[in-house]
Amino acid sequence: MASFPEYVSQNDIEKAKFIGELPVPVAPFEQKSGREAWTVAFAPNGSYFAWSQGHRIVRLIPWAKCLKSFSVSHGEKGTNASSPRDLTHQNSPGGQVIPTAGEPPEHTIDCGDIVWGLAFGSSVPEKQSRCVNIEWHRFTFGQDQLLLATGLNNGRIKIWDVYTGKLLLNLMDHTDIVRDLTFAPDGSLMLVSASRDKTLRVWDLKDDGNMVKVLRGHQNWVYSSAFSPDSSVLCSVGAGKAVFLWNMDKYTLIRKLEGHHNDVVSCEFSPDGALLATASYDTRVILWDHYKGTVLLELGHLFPPPSPIFAGGANDRWVRSVRFCSDGRHIASVTDDRLVRFWSLEDRAPQAIATLPNGLCCAFSPEGSVLAAGTRDGSVRFWECPRSISSLQHLSRMAFRRVTTTQQVEALAIPKPLRDFLLYKII
Repeated sequence: MASFPEYVSQNDIEKAKFIGELPVPVAPFEQKSGREAWTVAFAPNGSYFAWSQGHRIVRLIPWAKCLKSFSVSHGEKGTNASSPRDLTHQNSPGGQVIPTAGEPPEHTIDCGDIVWGLAFGSSVPEKQSRCVNIEWHRFTFGQDQLLLATGLNNGRIKIWDVYTGKLLLNLMDHTDIVRDLTFAPDGSLMLVSASRDKTLRVWDLKDDGNMVKVLRGHQNWVYSSAFSPDSSVLCSVGAGKAVFLWNMDKYTLIRKLEGHHNDVVSCEFSPDGALLATASYDTRVILWDHYKGTVLLELGHLFPPPSPIFAGGANDRWVRSVRFCSDGRHIASVTDDRLVRFWSLEDRAPQAIATLPNGLCCAFSPEGSVLAAGTRDGSVRFWECPRSISSLQHLSRMAFRRVTTTQQVEALAIPKPLRDFLLYKII
């Protein structure tokens, strides 16, 4: 069994440029639970990078500071970046770094329990809450406020002020591990939590963390969820083969997408909202037209592809995480075969690869130039993403698909090749 098709040689694929690592200040890697970096996240405005480095700790580091520490190592392949161990200040109060003038502060936060999920959220004051019966608030979130939500092993969700490191809210309703968190991207501060208690819960942080709705339908653990760019649709995946799509105006199930042969563990919408990517233990990433529930493209990580009966079992090609780049043309996947793949959707093949032992999760920086990946030993590694210039056709398609559904495109009186291009049938 191979990681690439016969016509693709791994030696011919570009090697992504490694630019740095954020290590954990502990003893060498031991096979013990509790040390994993289950989540890495970038603030939407690019100001901060956060990761759960194990043992209850979350690190919040100004992203510009990370880039400065990495910049000296862009040279030889295989050399370690200047180690950002100087970013760890154990002697400062509470692990907090005293910033220089004009520099946002760094924080080390003890969340009180093992951290599984992380998400940044920012407020748009004029964006109304979905909850209509608001009579009072303890907190008024301003436009310049940045929040970090942390999902914990004990089922709690803690909300922190990123700039001060202070705890703002403690949400308690889940009865098992909060595996994943995601904020609505519209600035409404609606937060969705996915838990091993088989539920998704919707929280309104503009209403002091009031729980608005419980979404039920998963029969087993829920691993991950993601909002569409317009915040109208939520995708959720978990210990099961189905992909769930929810209407977030009515909090109802739209449909289930069937096509995977093993647990689905990661999901994300494309920047224009036209595509949905899901990653599964069946060794595949599937790109869907979620409006119609159809499969547009499958990205395989094992060749020849396993039959459904074998895809449902253990293998060394389980896909752990999938993420879209902001250019809408590239995605990254983290797999148990010790590789990170940077896929070009236009070529339908990996454009670059990188070695990553024990990889668990990944995230693109907001501008799409850097990929961060978390590992089982609590560390994070960073690579420069393959660079290319998007065509005018692709940029126009993204702009058009941000405001049109598949059904609306199909109703247009336009030539079939153009319609297929707009529908991503021609990637």
